[in-house]
Amino acid sequence: MDDRLKHQLDFALEIDKEKNVFRQTHLSGHGRNENDAEHAWHMAIMAYLLKEYSNEPVDIGKVMLMCLIHDIVEIDAGDTYAYDPDAKKTQKARESAARDRIFSLLPEDQKDELSALFDEFEAQETSEARFARAMDNLQPLILNNSNGGSDWREHGVHASQVYRRQSETRPGSEKLYEVTDAIIKDHIGRGNLIE
Repeated sequence: MDDRLKHQLDFALEIDKEKNVFRQTHLSGHGRNENDAEHAWHMAIMAYLLKEYSNEPVDIGKVMLMCLIHDIVEIDAGDTYAYDPDAKKTQKARESAARDRIFSLLPEDQKDELSALFDEFEAQETSEARFARAMDNLQPLILNNSNGGSDWREHGVHASQVYRRQSETRPGSEKLYEVTDAIIKDHIGRGNLIE
């Protein structure tokens, strides 16, 4: 086997570990905790299905790839719960170190390509990154909604925290932000989010 293929297969095996990074979000139907790989797959499919709701034209293949790679860094960095302010303080440093290690398993050209795509997603300066972020916000919200807001109740989440996170949906999709706003208001009314 040549060196390039060996590096590619080493990376492919390494990212299998993403299946063992569990999130706070539960699968629909009050299932077990979702893992990062399931979250990424679900986001990528949603991006394709919902592309017509992007505020701007997007390269949907690029958006889907962003969705698929954005949490690979959590293999090393661990999942950072969206509503955990203490963990958020160290998230960027943990994820940056993880990006450097994990993507360095690839041949140089692919390492550079995927690192740049990860950085683009984080910077939120392109239409693709903004729409991918909308998927990253919408996907756990619809799962939590399908489970009656139980994850929010369990963690004592405030509506203001969810609105802060969902404000990052709006630059990617005004229409999908309207959906999230309606869901949040419903869960405030039901007492699942602290007002």
